[in-house]
Amino acid sequence: MVEVRLFANLRKGREKVYFMEPDTITTVQDIMDRLNIPREEVNILLINGFHQKPETKVNDEDIVSLFPAVGGG
Repeated sequence: MVEVRLFANLRKGREKVYFMEPDTITTVQDIMDRLNIPREEVNILLINGFHQKPETKVNDEDIVSLFPAVGGG
């Protein structure tokens, strides 16, 4: 099972956490497509705590975290 965690405004209209079968997805882009998250909305993408790209393959037991651009100050 691949755990997908969404943060900040990526949660609007979506759950905070999803669990996906690894045989139904190959890359992080597949996850983003399934959740209707446009690529330009994701600023930080982590797999198991390490920065990755949407083309990165996911494996069983991976934790994928998606963050939008966050402003502050």
